[in-house]
Amino acid sequence: MHILRLLLPLCTALFLAFQHAIAQQSKPQLPQDTTRFDRDYALEASMVGYFSPDGARNPTLRANKGDRVRIKITNAELMTHDIALEKMGIKSKTILEKGMSTTLTFTATQNDVYYCSVPGHRAAGMVGNFEVVEGIISTATIQGQLPKKEGQPLNLNFETGTLKDWTATGTAFANPLISLDPSPMHEKDMRIGFEGTHFLSSGGTTNAKLTGTLTSTPFKVTQPFAAFRVSGGALEDTRVELRLAGTDQIIFNITGQGRATLQPVVVDLQGYLDKEIYIKIIDNETGISQIPYIPHDKWAHINFDEFLFYPTRPEFPNELKQKDIIILPPLDPVLNAGLSGIEAAKAMTLPKGFKITLAAAEPDVIRPISFTIDSRSRLWVVEGHTYPVPAPEGQGKDRILILEDTNGDGTLDSRKVFMEGLNLVSGIEIGMGGVWLGAAPYLLYIPIDAKNDKPAGPPQKLLDGWGTQDTHETLNSLRWGPDGWLYGTHGVFTHSNVGKPSAPDTERTKINAGVWRYHPTKHQFEVFAEGTSNPWGIDFNDYGHPFITACVIPHMYHIIQNARYQRQAGKHFNPYTYDDIKTAADHVHWVGERGPHAGNFRSAAKGGGHAHAGAMVYLGGSWPEEYRNEIFMNNINGARLNRDHPQRNGSGYVVRHQDDFLAMNDTWSQWLNFKYDASGSVFAIDWYDKNQCHSPNPDVHNKTMGRIFKITHQNDKWVQVNLAKASDMELVNYQLNANEWYVRQARTLLQERGPNKKVHKALKKILTENPDATRKLRALWALHVTQGLTEKDLIELLSHENEYVRSWAIQLVTEDKSVSPETLKRFAELAKNDPSAQVRLYLTSAMMRLEPSQRWDVVEALAQKAEDKEDHNLPLMLWYAAEPLAVIDAKRALQMAETSKFPKLLPYMIQRVTAIGTEESKKLLKDLKDRLGKVHSHENHESEMLIDKALGK
Repeated sequence: MHILRLLLPLCTALFLAFQHAIAQQSKPQLPQDTTRFDRDYALEASMVGYFSPDGARNPTLRANKGDRVRIKITNAELMTHDIALEKMGIKSKTILEKGMSTTLTFTATQNDVYYCSVPGHRAAGMVGNFEVVEGIISTATIQGQLPKKEGQPLNLNFETGTLKDWTATGTAFANPLISLDPSPMHEKDMRIGFEGTHFLSSGGTTNAKLTGTLTSTPFKVTQPFAAFRVSGGALEDTRVELRLAGTDQIIFNITGQGRATLQPVVVDLQGYLDKEIYIKIIDNETGISQIPYIPHDKWAHINFDEFLFYPTRPEFPNELKQKDIIILPPLDPVLNAGLSGIEAAKAMTLPKGFKITLAAAEPDVIRPISFTIDSRSRLWVVEGHTYPVPAPEGQGKDRILILEDTNGDGTLDSRKVFMEGLNLVSGIEIGMGGVWLGAAPYLLYIPIDAKNDKPAGPPQKLLDGWGTQDTHETLNSLRWGPDGWLYGTHGVFTHSNVGKPSAPDTERTKINAGVWRYHPTKHQFEVFAEGTSNPWGIDFNDYGHPFITACVIPHMYHIIQNARYQRQAGKHFNPYTYDDIKTAADHVHWVGERGPHAGNFRSAAKGGGHAHAGAMVYLGGSWPEEYRNEIFMNNINGARLNRDHPQRNGSGYVVRHQDDFLAMNDTWSQWLNFKYDASGSVFAIDWYDKNQCHSPNPDVHNKTMGRIFKITHQNDKWVQVNLAKASDMELVNYQLNANEWYVRQARTLLQERGPNKKVHKALKKILTENPDATRKLRALWALHVTQGLTEKDLIELLSHENEYVRSWAIQLVTEDKSVSPETLKRFAELAKNDPSAQVRLYLTSAMMRLEPSQRWDVVEALAQKAEDKEDHNLPLMLWYAAEPLAVIDAKRALQMAETSKFPKLLPYMIQRVTAIGTEESKKLLKDLKDRLGKVHSHENHESEMLIDKALGK
């Protein structure tokens, strides 16, 4: 469920690894593999690359022709990895858990590239070379010499067992010499790999908090090159410097790369021959975490050994180069922890014109895990007492509170308990006469006795099958969409098989990452989009476009119906996906390229870290215009409210980083969600817990704290409202309000009241006459949810002058997954002639709701749109729509792909037709190869190679 690792999969890894270990104990012992290999390589796999035991990143692996080779990779993190060879077209099994291993075995025949085939991992740095060479494979290098002073070798390799020729300051180098490997100052699995009998460490992992410097005596540069060995933290304050004697000018500096094994560093000193230099080893990084549950940084130290001169540039297979190191800045300053609610509000910093106040706190609200705002601008808050372990059926401890500010002073002074005894609630929404709850394994509905603010009956189980494998990744963030469906998000490490109670598997839908929706009157469940990681927030902009915030992987996604997005782990349910849509953001909120976790608590300039909770597109109407349609999310590691700006680009958006909106300045702050109310002000719920990291152990979480804060701008004006008492026409007029809170509440009430001809007439007047596209859309959505649109109405809107209206007409007319021949004909015309990339995006999405046999004309027309070939969304969305056509008519599908203006469509279709595996499909591929061979191009050659592989040539 939420929380608060919301994210940190390293914590989940402990739990998964424990389960895995138990499972392994029960497995029968298999006989060991006795196959002999000429070359046996072992690599550690991580998002930043493959690492060999000597510390080399993505080392070049060599073998003689004909050698039998094995490459074994071991997972260094909780992340999906594998290893594949590009030219040979083979890959290992996929591994997920930290410590798991897999192998790739083959005979060396040609040079190749090894890489991780998980989408995005190769680009992130998981790629290296395999070379077939002749002769003896050796790693020998030339002999180096110790620098001398007055004819005597200096103690720059510490082989005297003392700090002779060195001067220490501080505590880090008080007892720095170590002669054991594994070292007593490092973790047992850390191999240092030092030369001779001693190496130097500024504290190892045991004494990482020590600081100090170590400076060598000056010595003359007598040879053009030097090398020394270094390892430890890739941190600004743990480094080795070479300085000119006399001036103290730094001529070279380097850190470790965040690994234990000493690696050689080569320094070009040709410009400093006959000058005196000295070595300064610096450790000013305490590594002391100010986060109560985060251990001290074990890399807050530096290891050093063996400075030598060389007559020519030495070559080392595991040379450490500056360009390969991503250096992290010092820890972000953390001002506060464990404050009272009043003091926590005082400690926060906001932009000019804004203020924040404490609206409620413990004991009135404890562990607020989800909330919503009703049509009276009251807060319905779930207290998550059961989390993180689901209770036995009927023994839940969660409860729902109704909180209200009755006098406008910013304090939620009215408190009612709506219901108690609920189990593992992770999401709440109000509407259609009841309360909707995500409470795995159920989606629940509780009818409301509005007069008494009590349940009008027991909870109804609408859906079951929601998984609880990872209880901070269950169904969450319930919110009404503009189309009248109830939307929610779902995490990647929880595996759900959702359906109506007692439904067989054939009537259920699997989901383990993505966005889902449920229709409140048709009682239909759908996966709206698949992928991402552990989204814990969804909201819609002025144009009805949903955005979600995610964790671990890049954080921001513009959600398109039927799209498939980058996954943190696991595979897409459709095996023919081949690639997925990446983040819409042009940035991440962590530092560097060492993966998301390395940047946590060191990423202030970037936004705080990788873990996000909540999503709000501000449409409250009263804040300055610059905030409208901006996306707000809590950065848990950074204790700040990030703000991103979506900007239209092609068929969708590029999302850009803005200045952070608010800093909590408190490490215990754990905002989970935030929403604007009738006044345009924003309420935020704060779990408030020193432990940000999810754990299956309930004892690591605080059980007595919780806060609700209110953010107001000087323009906000408090109002008391009760839209439930509004007339139908008043609800229609609320569709024109600047504050989207009124629009959404009124639309849901109109949907609950049902069809009304007067309402429909008034809404159609807005749709026809209002010049603002957003008001037209509001009228369109309200007409749809009140059943005021016919297919004929929507067909007419396909010719509307506004691209947003045309796009939504496409989505709404395909809601029932069936359209008339006339509509299908209009779709084909749009695919050929519509100038809007967004309209074409909606067409691809709509095709995936129709039977594949109905898609041909539209897909074939869209495949000719050369202007879309570089679009962020359309190439893959077109593939998702086209892929099933291969089974219907492989010949026509190949011909369409062959003439397509989208470069990847043909290779994808070749793979898809290959998967059919019939003699007819093989003949079609052979015929295609013959045609391609008549026109020489790089693209055709690549496709021919794919076909050869398919045909076994």
